[in-house]
Amino acid sequence: MREVKNDLGKIVVSEEVVATLAGVAATECYGVVGMASRKVTDGLAELLGKESLSKGVEVDIDGNRVGIALHIIVGYGVRISEVARNIRERVKYTVESFTGLKVTGVKINVQGVRVGRDK
Repeated sequence: MREVKNDLGKIVVSEEVVATLAGVAATECYGVVGMASRKVTDGLAELLGKESLSKGVEVDIDGNRVGIALHIIVGYGVRISEVARNIRERVKYTVESFTGLKVTGVKINVQGVRVGRDK
């Protein structure tokens, strides 16, 4: 959790807020079908719904710095390296803009590939 104090009061930014921001930013990127659960059992990646985006994100806040790890599912036929680059840029920009935290890294774990048009 990050706490900011000023003359007007105190603002607390939780890890859950950062995780949700990162999850939303990632799912808006081309090629991302959705977020995957951090707990992969039996080799199956569970596609999370929009209400559970933060469950596919790990956040480590240390003072004004934050490290983020994302667990995603990509669509078949996309160039994973390009999708990952876009995600890193968008997540870094979004989290830094909304929270004022400095993003030190965005790690991307591709948990699966979805074939078909449905999300």
